[in-house]
Amino acid sequence: MSTLKPEISNLDHTQGDDTASITIVEFGDYQCPYCGDAYPIMKEIEETFGHQIRFVFRHFPLANAHEFAFPAAVAAEAAGLQGKFWEMHNALYENQYRLNVELFDELAETIGLDLEQFQRDSASEEIKQKIEDDFDSGVRSGVNGTPSFYVNGTKFDGGATDLYQMLKESAE
Repeated sequence: MSTLKPEISNLDHTQGDDTASITIVEFGDYQCPYCGDAYPIMKEIEETFGHQIRFVFRHFPLANAHEFAFPAAVAAEAAGLQGKFWEMHNALYENQYRLNVELFDELAETIGLDLEQFQRDSASEEIKQKIEDDFDSGVRSGVNGTPSFYVNGTKFDGGATDLYQMLKESAE
């Protein structure tokens, strides 16, 4: 059984309650159509289960298949340096159908980032390293495609819909 390596730390992007009974880690790629499909379901899980859930996102850009996956991850990380990782994360998935190089600056403006700062940060080595560390973590954790989910540190065998179903059943 595959387990999450390394464990969640303050380097991760987390949403929700630190005391939540269920922690879901998603390894995702902003250009992956399956991740795009999973996005609204993950939103629904967060709305339905509220404080019971803590959600963590780690980058797993399949750069060979998706030319904008890595730059999109960079955009999310650069937004994160201005405290708006989740806003950019959401905007990228909501605009996935039109991912291109121009989109990143447009979204940065839309979510209210300092554009010059965003562009400077987007070029930083630290950000590229963070994405590579996330990717390595996926490889070490046994990720073989996106999206991949880990529930309380253990790989979940299935997609977002299966995850939602499992959570609903365990809540009953």
